[in-house]
Amino acid sequence: MTGKNVTLRLLDKADREILKLPRPVKGAIYDFQHKFKTNPDSAGLRLKQLQGHDKLFSARVNDEYRALLLRLSDDNWLIVSVKHRKDVYAHLDRLTYSVNRVTGGIEYVDLQVVQEEVLDSATRHAAAPAEPAPAAEPARPEPLFARWSEEQLTDLGVAPSLIPVVVALTTEDQLLGLVEYAPQLTGEVLLALYDGKEYDAVLEQVTAPVAAPDPVDTEDFRTAAERPATIVTTTDEALREALEGEDFGRWKVFLHPTQAKLVGRDYSGPARVGGGPGTGKTIVALHRVKHLVERLPAGRTKPVLLTTYNKNLAADLRSRLLALGGEELLSRVEISHVDQLALRTVREAEPGNRKRITDEAQAVREWRSLLDELGEHKWDAEFLHDEWTQVILGQAVTSRTDYFRARRAGRGRTVSRAERAEIWQLAERFAQRLDRLGMQTWDQIAERAAQLEAERARRIQAIDRQREEAGGLDNVHVADGSGGWLRYRYRHIVIDEAQDLRPAHWKMLRAMTAPDRNDLFLVGDTHQRIYKNQVTLGSLGINIRGRSSKLSLSYRTTRQILRSALNVLGDETYDDLDGSSENLAGYRSVLSGAVPDLHRLDDWDDERQAIATLIDSWGQVPHEQIAIAVPTNDMAREVGLTLREHGITALEIGPDGPRGDGGVHIGTMFRFKGLEYQRMIIAGVSDGLVPRAGVQQWRTADAARYRLEMQRARSLLFVAATRARDSLDIFWHGEPSPFLKELIAVRPPVAA
Repeated sequence: MTGKNVTLRLLDKADREILKLPRPVKGAIYDFQHKFKTNPDSAGLRLKQLQGHDKLFSARVNDEYRALLLRLSDDNWLIVSVKHRKDVYAHLDRLTYSVNRVTGGIEYVDLQVVQEEVLDSATRHAAAPAEPAPAAEPARPEPLFARWSEEQLTDLGVAPSLIPVVVALTTEDQLLGLVEYAPQLTGEVLLALYDGKEYDAVLEQVTAPVAAPDPVDTEDFRTAAERPATIVTTTDEALREALEGEDFGRWKVFLHPTQAKLVGRDYSGPARVGGGPGTGKTIVALHRVKHLVERLPAGRTKPVLLTTYNKNLAADLRSRLLALGGEELLSRVEISHVDQLALRTVREAEPGNRKRITDEAQAVREWRSLLDELGEHKWDAEFLHDEWTQVILGQAVTSRTDYFRARRAGRGRTVSRAERAEIWQLAERFAQRLDRLGMQTWDQIAERAAQLEAERARRIQAIDRQREEAGGLDNVHVADGSGGWLRYRYRHIVIDEAQDLRPAHWKMLRAMTAPDRNDLFLVGDTHQRIYKNQVTLGSLGINIRGRSSKLSLSYRTTRQILRSALNVLGDETYDDLDGSSENLAGYRSVLSGAVPDLHRLDDWDDERQAIATLIDSWGQVPHEQIAIAVPTNDMAREVGLTLREHGITALEIGPDGPRGDGGVHIGTMFRFKGLEYQRMIIAGVSDGLVPRAGVQQWRTADAARYRLEMQRARSLLFVAATRARDSLDIFWHGEPSPFLKELIAVRPPVAA
């Protein structure tokens, strides 16, 4: 059993136990791991089988602590716990381990700890009666899970050894205590049932996604250790990462079984992963990149592209991918935000193109200037800009005749043939205006890049056809005539925050990789769409039908904050990027905390003062773990001034992230996409600000546009609310936003 081939892994939840140990013990565990893998029979380790157990052993970590290990085979071991030596040999009959018959994963439970920390603790903390108990015997509280039989609970995946404990639970505190010590699926199932989900819904949304695809042999622990449901880590480096205590440190190592399945799956074509905020979509994308790179042949090229919709998020992806796999992984991956990629593509093909790039706000101002100069008052500048970008550019319309035939799904008001003629003429004049000013928009760049890449793909396909017709032989003259050996830019493309990409982006990305297995992998949530880019991927040549999955377990936000955030969305219907509707059924959290606080103030000045007072009351909370989201840039500046008057460092979040270190982060709701904070404040959530007052003009004039603008405003507030990990405070003055109606009904504002 000695030698280099011994495998030693750490079971999920054991790392959380180790995190609570003194620092010297953690260091000893690193040394122990190395020594055990070198020679588990070393006399200094004192490896011995525990009485009454055929698979459970103890080994010496240091003088005071022992590791408990499951022997999966002679050369394959699993750390399930680290205990003080005085606690190892008592209650050995209370240590249970098994292969879950639903998931096929290994589960370990210390029933003694569960009894002491969950059931006995509740009894100890029960308040003693102030008066003698009445003669009549008080009614016993009804068990929380009396509605479900033991067989039903087991079928849902609850660990059989915990069933007697589960049926005895009578309070939420007991349940939350059990979740801390129970195997992950057990905790998820119980919380879903407790939150009111029906048995069939829990079976479909919680249990089925992690169920083993094949029949499970509950005696085969070695096979069980290889299944995604056994959440483990193996390497010395991975163990160190898991014990750092940081969330991403754990996620670099431990993936939920549902995440692990998606990371490693072999897809026959483009695939999509959806899910609510905090469900680990970005983590899945990063691990997917690592998985794809590990299967590449050796080389020095970068055949994998990782992209997202803005510069901040691309920089964050780069740093996380570096942390996940180091420079070796990074050396095979191109990381670029999608507009940067489009710009590079255009400049490679057109090196003389050095027009200034203008943002959307400036483009709308240019539309207004054009309309003013023409004395044209019939059309709204924002409407024309959206029509130009989403229909004319978005569908690569190049003639008036094509525009007459163009689809306008989701664009709101119907326009007649005569009106299309007017719009086309205005669009032509607008494009000429930009050209005269030496300006171009990101939409124009994206569309040009899509055209260039589509043409490149057509040439590659033509060469492939000629090669096939020639019996597999290359035509050197055709290749030389193309200016070089044409090939697709990338073998695999992974896209984060997919819901915010433009149609032209998708056309460009589709053309950058050959239609093949595992070509495109996109993650995103249309409930978090904060821009106007609505697409149907199938119409753009990206078919994800049958290859769309969903994550539903939030690792960031508490159940209380999640419920409030979902209330903000109301009954609004969201698309799934492919012409059907999307929902957050099954979206849940195993984290628990305080319900959000709502604060109504008389005016904006009072809001800012109340926010400063609240932050002062939080004492030792690091200021960089506090964020304030507001509707406008002016409001962000004003909040910053007020905080500084109170001696609180405030940092505004700009296009490149926070402008400095060590202060409270302040910005518009747009700026917080992809970020998270311990404490989140959303201010100025008043009617007329969220949504902005201008949206109301479309209520009767253009009902479809009104609905889309309201949906976008809801999504912004939803994104801001779900940045919170521990606490959420929402402020407003005057009339509250209509999106807060349900929240206020169940949670009245706190006193100012």
